[in-house]
Amino acid sequence: MILLASALAVSQVALASPDKRIGITVAADGTRYSVTRNRERILLDAPLGLELADGGAFSGLRIVDVRRQSHRGELTLTAAKAARARDWYNGATIHFREVSGARRDITIELRAYDDGVAFRYVLPGGTPVALKGETTGFRFAGDPTCEVTEYSGSHENAFQTLKVSQLDAAKLYDVPVVCASMSGRTHFALAQAGIEGYAGSSFRPVSGGLQVRVTPRKDRPEVAVLSPGGLHSAWRVVMMGDRAGDLIESTLIQSLSPAPQGDFSWVKPGKTAWDWWSGPTVGERPTMERFRRFIDFAAASHIPYFLIDAGWALNAGPCCAADPKTDITRSDPAIDMPALVAYASSKGVGLLLWVHWQHIAPRMDEILDTYRRWGIKGVKVDFMERDDQEMVEFYVRLARATAQRHLLLDMHGAFPPAGLARTYPNYITQEGVMGAEYNKFPWGRVTPGHNVKLAYTRMLLGPMDYTPGGFRNSAPNSYEQREVMPRTRHTRGQALAQYVVYDSPLQMVADSPDAYENAAGFDFIEGVPTDWDETRFVTGTPTSHVVLARRKGTDWYIGAMTNEDGREIDIPLRMLGDGKYAATIWQDGASANDVGRTSAEVTRRQTLHVRMSPGGGAAILLKRLR
Repeated sequence: MILLASALAVSQVALASPDKRIGITVAADGTRYSVTRNRERILLDAPLGLELADGGAFSGLRIVDVRRQSHRGELTLTAAKAARARDWYNGATIHFREVSGARRDITIELRAYDDGVAFRYVLPGGTPVALKGETTGFRFAGDPTCEVTEYSGSHENAFQTLKVSQLDAAKLYDVPVVCASMSGRTHFALAQAGIEGYAGSSFRPVSGGLQVRVTPRKDRPEVAVLSPGGLHSAWRVVMMGDRAGDLIESTLIQSLSPAPQGDFSWVKPGKTAWDWWSGPTVGERPTMERFRRFIDFAAASHIPYFLIDAGWALNAGPCCAADPKTDITRSDPAIDMPALVAYASSKGVGLLLWVHWQHIAPRMDEILDTYRRWGIKGVKVDFMERDDQEMVEFYVRLARATAQRHLLLDMHGAFPPAGLARTYPNYITQEGVMGAEYNKFPWGRVTPGHNVKLAYTRMLLGPMDYTPGGFRNSAPNSYEQREVMPRTRHTRGQALAQYVVYDSPLQMVADSPDAYENAAGFDFIEGVPTDWDETRFVTGTPTSHVVLARRKGTDWYIGAMTNEDGREIDIPLRMLGDGKYAATIWQDGASANDVGRTSAEVTRRQTLHVRMSPGGGAAILLKRLR
């Protein structure tokens, strides 16, 4: 249903979510907006607007018309945290025009969902656009406490718990920013979606809140976005829920992203063996024998992929620059790539290859055609470390090109997700996180507390290639940094739980094959899925622990992780269906490298008691008894 409103009759445009708990209002002159949830102010009189490079900011706006809509649909997701998701929202499209001067037109599109709000700007087509930036901001009601991480090219920093007033005005902060309202009754996250054709963004602290900074272009730093005609900005997103963990279940980023076009039934999620994490940072010399060892391990462990990391290509240089002598259409003389692919295929294992983005960008079609001809199943592309418009265009071009050739895509050195995986389901995972690789480095800060916070922060945005699977475990107070055969700063129980808690349809099994031989708990990793039919948050807080439940078919998996503090918890099983389930519980044992395994028969009316050591965790499989 479309309703038209006269500008003379409108003092502000108000929009409510389908369940009426969330509201967003936009001022009649298009300069400010406010957000409420359960009658509590979340954002108050926050600024709106765009600034063009050749025309300045829009000003003196008046509403031309308002078109309202109500959408009730369902998303079908591929290789995701849920197979289906409700897509319900109320929307408004507000058409503004300047009353004087150039009399330019600008439209603000609003959506209100039951789990958040979003808005974006639209400029009419037909005229080239050079966007300097946005005047969009977030102004908080009060001085909320938030989880924030500093913005950098790699997007690999730790989260800090700070009040908004404590943020450093000289720094930029990354997406997401996750906060609790002043009452504590609403938790909310600031994010972005729909950046195709646009650029990534960060946040600059200002008095009372944050200001959006759209990343400038490299070739024209005074401009953020160039468009040959018209413009759709990224969606500015405010995810909301009663508890911080409720945001984990949200599919708001996916709802705001275009649906995939074409058939992606060929996308096969799964785990992958990996040769880099356990070896030296510069990479080991490639040999057929070494690669076959990983392939044999993957086949014996029911792992469908093996990722060959840096060093396999002809004249491969050291990390991390793109050596001009390297040719990624040819393998090192020690490697017969077609023979290796054939060997892996005979074992039921697909091969994935690491490449530097600067090598693939200028020869994309030639390189991907070569990999398709070899029988490669996907690529891991690394070291982009930018989120400007030109780099976003590279991501989109690569996602399309790999999709056309039925290749999986894993982006490292990447910006955090903004919905592209919804549009291109073969874009199956990405980094943009300080993950397990930092256990190898002297400056690593991959603490149990950091691991818990990731579930409530970075993971809200989409798949997260944390690269779990380290099986040389240690208690937090006994961790020792090693580059080769690195240790983790958490227990074996937490190593298992990460396969449930962390969302990545292509999930690494990061350690060397010998680390898993007869190892306690590896049987759980062999069987755990990497994509899900349903995700449920159970309990926890960003500064203590997390318990997450995920369903695959009729079976449920539960992952529990704690920070540096040991704790005992009771996990309710209300997510289960009727009938009885066989529960298998892996939880922290006598040492960091041990897990105890127990079994029980349970129903949805029961709870399971779990003990977690400092830096520990637990994994649970609940199989429906037929």
